[in-house]
Amino acid sequence: MDTGHSKADVSGMIAEIKQHMPGVYASIQRRAALIGDEAYQLVRRGLRGEPRCFYAMEGGRVVGTPFDIKHYDMIVSSIALLEFGRAEVCIWPNLPPLGARNGTA
Repeated sequence: MDTGHSKADVSGMIAEIKQHMPGVYASIQRRAALIGDEAYQLVRRGLRGEPRCFYAMEGGRVVGTPFDIKHYDMIVSSIALLEFGRAEVCIWPNLPPLGARNGTA
């Protein structure tokens, strides 16, 4: 599916995550271990502006694209988590673990 966001270069934003958002970067790596390379694809899609793929906050930085108005409570909850001591928050679509999708779990 062509979303119109497929050509945008996100390498600068990925470098920003790696350099300035270590908790988010660790979360991305954990998600990749759980669901496979699709995690990295979701990050890139969210960074390109596609909603319902990836949205994260850490240390005053925000990357990705909010899910949509239906998920407003998710964003408010994320901000509250940050205010009450959580170092980072990553929002992902609800996907089953890789093994459950390819029949190996």
